[in-house]
Amino acid sequence: MIKPEQRIKIIRILVLIFVIGITVILLLNRNRIADFEAYGYPGIFLISLLGSATVLVPLPGVIVTSAMGVIFNPFWVAIAAGFGAGLGELSGYLAGFSGQGVVEKTKWSDKLVEWMKKYGDIVIFVLSIIPNPVFDMAGITAGALKVPVQRFLFWCILGKIIKMLGFAYGGATVLKWFGL
Repeated sequence: MIKPEQRIKIIRILVLIFVIGITVILLLNRNRIADFEAYGYPGIFLISLLGSATVLVPLPGVIVTSAMGVIFNPFWVAIAAGFGAGLGELSGYLAGFSGQGVVEKTKWSDKLVEWMKKYGDIVIFVLSIIPNPVFDMAGITAGALKVPVQRFLFWCILGKIIKMLGFAYGGATVLKWFGL
């Protein structure tokens, strides 16, 4: 019979393997991901979801968001992309939840843990707004600290929508300047 501690360890290892597997599959198929944009808002959602589901290796979902802001209504592009990106960040959260030693301990990661313990939701929200490829670190940290997944998703999705509003409207404006 498996002890509860062993069961938790096995679950964490399986989740970590799953997250790594998704990352590898998405990286190997990154050229095919752009095909989803032909499906409108659901395609934008899927591109953002898949682009954010990779752990520590960003795929260019914000580029698609900027371009789609010209073709579709930028507000709804941002909503679709923000929800997709926020849900895609669950992969980082799950990686942190599954194996607290996923990321090498550094001075920066120690600072992030400190901030997350002190300010929690605000850190998730602010880091999800800032265009940066290191948001996975915030997700991993939130998972490792066992931040409730609903809270993580709420603040992450809200921040991602705000970020995507900037990219969708910014892309639409810049591309219109060039007559594209």
